[in-house]
Amino acid sequence: MSHSVKTLAVAGSLAAALAGHMATPAAAQEAKEKCFGVALAGQNDCAAGPGTTCAGTSKVDYQGNSWKLVPAGTCATMELPDGRMGSLEALDRDLPQG
Repeated sequence: MSHSVKTLAVAGSLAAALAGHMATPAAAQEAKEKCFGVALAGQNDCAAGPGTTCAGTSKVDYQGNSWKLVPAGTCATMELPDGRMGSLEALDRDLPQG
């Protein structure tokens, strides 16, 4: 095998490996959905309501206006304590007082 063919084969393999690696995060992101009301206090991914900034700012467990990324298709079927369920839209329950 000539030197240029070997170099081309190695470059092609490297390009394929990098392309596969770059596609993985996007595919994983597409397989997730925002699920409101399922995060424990301080463990939300974002959207924790007025007076908060974003990730990790929820004040109470299962705060209805904060969300966490979960596998697509699982949010609405998540069962939580006391009959709560996850929601694809913000909820008006379990909001911090004050």
